[in-house]
Amino acid sequence: MPPTYVLARDHLQRAATILQGTDQRSRQLRHIIERTIGLMDEARPEPPPSMPGNVVELNDYRHQR
Repeated sequence: MPPTYVLARDHLQRAATILQGTDQRSRQLRHIIERTIGLMDEARPEPPPSMPGNVVELNDYRHQR
């Protein structure tokens, strides 16, 4: 994960912790922050394939035939 991603997630978690108020506005903001953290976790970038370009996955080859 890029360091900026980790830093942004850390800041959002801190903000959610700070917003522990019971008023409606604090709850709404906390919900938005927690949902944003969840979306960030879901959208993690896929690692690049470590195989060279001339290597074919056996399952991909089977499905092409």
